[in-house]
Amino acid sequence: MIIGSLLLLGLFKYPLWNIMLGAPQYPDPLGMNIYIDGIKGVQEFDLQNIDGLNHYIGMKTIPKPEEMWEFSVFPKVILGMVILGVVLGILGFFKKVSYHYFLGWLILMTVLGIMGMYDFNNWLMDYGNNLDPNAIIKVTNPDGSPMSYKPPLIGHKKLLNFDVNSLPHVGGYLMFAGMFLTLVAYWVGRKESLKKTTQ
Repeated sequence: MIIGSLLLLGLFKYPLWNIMLGAPQYPDPLGMNIYIDGIKGVQEFDLQNIDGLNHYIGMKTIPKPEEMWEFSVFPKVILGMVILGVVLGILGFFKKVSYHYFLGWLILMTVLGIMGMYDFNNWLMDYGNNLDPNAIIKVTNPDGSPMSYKPPLIGHKKLLNFDVNSLPHVGGYLMFAGMFLTLVAYWVGRKESLKKTTQ
């Protein structure tokens, strides 16, 4: 339980998510790493180049940390969950709390994660659908409706001549591993409890 909670600290160093854009004119794909406190380019000028391309089709610029409340709230939420998880792990070790609290932490973390993904997807929808009507380039679907440039929440999507891939990064995998370990902690606690009741 303690180790699983501490793995979440990796989110303060490593990106949670990564979006890569590849096209024939970009042999080295453009990419952005999404951290819990902001967005950075994979290479030095990636964000600048992505914003430059997006300008032509009327997309908003990639937000700076101070422009999204999430980037100030997420670090506090993660730190709070780390502290809570470590405290529960210590109390569990000294038999002060039941293993059920481990499951409670996991459920809370899962709910927060789902809320975060929902919020991220809403941002992607706004980013890819609310285009400037005065943009230089206007591309429409075959039926004449405006084309959506929303990147995928997860997986691959073709946007014009760009192949866009959206996947968890190191921080995301550390978070999933940490959550899995807390599930293991619950399972071990439950197994030991059942063993005691049968003796």
